[in-house]
Amino acid sequence: MRFEEAYEGWNGGRLSQAEAAQMLGMCERSFRRHLVRYEAEGLEGLIDKRLRQALSRRAPADEVAALVDRYRDRHKGWNVKHFHSWYRRSGGKRSYSWVKQRLQEANLVPRMQKRGAHRKRRVRSPVVGMMIHQDGSRHEWVAGQEWDLIVTMDDATGEHYSMFFVEEEGTASSFRGVREVIADHGLFSSFYSDRGTHYWITPEAGGKVDKGKLTQFGRAMKQLGISMIPAYSPEARGRSERAFGTHQGRLPQELALAGITSLAQANEYLAKVYLPAFNAEFAQPAMEEGSAFVPWVGASLDDILCEQYERTVRSDNCVHFDGLVLQIPATRHRCHYVKVKVQVKRYANGAMALFHGPRGLAYFAPDGTPITEDLRQAA
Repeated sequence: MRFEEAYEGWNGGRLSQAEAAQMLGMCERSFRRHLVRYEAEGLEGLIDKRLRQALSRRAPADEVAALVDRYRDRHKGWNVKHFHSWYRRSGGKRSYSWVKQRLQEANLVPRMQKRGAHRKRRVRSPVVGMMIHQDGSRHEWVAGQEWDLIVTMDDATGEHYSMFFVEEEGTASSFRGVREVIADHGLFSSFYSDRGTHYWITPEAGGKVDKGKLTQFGRAMKQLGISMIPAYSPEARGRSERAFGTHQGRLPQELALAGITSLAQANEYLAKVYLPAFNAEFAQPAMEEGSAFVPWVGASLDDILCEQYERTVRSDNCVHFDGLVLQIPATRHRCHYVKVKVQVKRYANGAMALFHGPRGLAYFAPDGTPITEDLRQAA
């Protein structure tokens, strides 16, 4: 009926072909094709002939019924892949998709949930220092020995700023990677990592991180003014994952060729040979000139990139920490520190210190032995 109205308008000279086509929601070329069929066959010529043709490849109803009955009676609960392999071994000729669709239509197998939104490749940061990635990879880098390789890299260029082996990834290794970046380049803007327990506290497995409760590493980043960004899937850390794939395909062969068998030798090889060569081959120029790095001019990085705990001094001017008794010596600044809250700092090398505000009260070796000022400066 709508075509007849458009046709009469065009035939009577009230509408052009373009206006008639627009009225029907089609292009001008389609309107001309409809015009030819209408003038030759009338309204019958406008009906899509495909609607009246039976599909030559349509499966007979009894074949579909036999398939559905077989699944319902003898294979209920099987996944479609498993059932289709049986179906093909039994002489079936239909495709996996056809079998799956017939079983889904019969409500015998569930339909797949809608896939998530199409993932797009994340654009790199425009300048260096805007985002730093850090990740670790456990692998048999040397025959018979598994170590963690810790890499800290720039998102803008892919350049590896820090790279070393450790026996086990953790807070200390993360502090070390960040410290090497800040010492060589300055403070960066943001830090991107997985949700490892030394980076984040995750109340529910696989859930969102708790940005209100900070780990020791999170506290240090907040103190430095660096924002932390958690990754929720391996795909989100694609650049780090691809880099580790390259390292796992190259490093073991190079270490074996160099005859390296110890952790110390491997780290020396990384620093002097592998890291410069890797950056020269794989690092890319940033999209824009400039840098987001800010020179570090604050307090000692060691006093920030360390573990910090609050303790209350006991009546004997001692602090109990991790099974050790740390004695506060007498000072000229204060008679005693009984019931005062002090801060215990444990450094990367295991040494400890007691602080009251910004003032260092005492320093200790990893076993709790007091360290004099001379020995601390020498260290």
